[in-house]
Amino acid sequence: MFTGIVAAMGTLLESSARGSDRRLRIAAEALDLGDVSIGDSIAVNGCCLTVVEKEADSFSADVSAETLRCTTLGSLEPGRRVNLEKAMSLGDRLGGHLVSGHVDGIGALLERASEGDSLRLNLRAPAELARYIARKGCICIDGASLTVNQVNGTDFSVNIIPHTRAETIIGQYRVGQQVNLEVDLLARYLERLQQGGAEQ
Repeated sequence: MFTGIVAAMGTLLESSARGSDRRLRIAAEALDLGDVSIGDSIAVNGCCLTVVEKEADSFSADVSAETLRCTTLGSLEPGRRVNLEKAMSLGDRLGGHLVSGHVDGIGALLERASEGDSLRLNLRAPAELARYIARKGCICIDGASLTVNQVNGTDFSVNIIPHTRAETIIGQYRVGQQVNLEVDLLARYLERLQQGGAEQ
């Protein structure tokens, strides 16, 4: 599990094919890998990946064909910056919201505009995810926990404060860019409970 509080930005160094899968090698930069072991989880743009190789300042992770299909990881090219977060430990502060690192779908940036000191982003979610997105609810975009400001059908907006803009890849977004989305876990569980009640 993760908190959706991006710990650092890294850089994709290499993306190599392994059959239908890929292996990503990522420069961790400001992310401390001192307590990371082979087999540990690190969220890369919101995708929970398993560390399979580690050096002093970089790590490698394998990405399955299914994850490549459901996320933006397959389209990343060397040199691209990525959001990084190590898996949370018991007792960690939950500054964002509970994030599984299992991306639900890919959204697209429709518009970006300055709004006071913050940046307002208008995005479009896949239709099958839109029902889980609620005004003032939580959403995870490329691994960053954000508050939804407005919802209009499949479109929704978030505001990015200067700190988040500087410390994550979100400040680099351009119109048309695709992003990884993970909806609020509680919304999914609530729907499942309601479905179970209807079946009884």
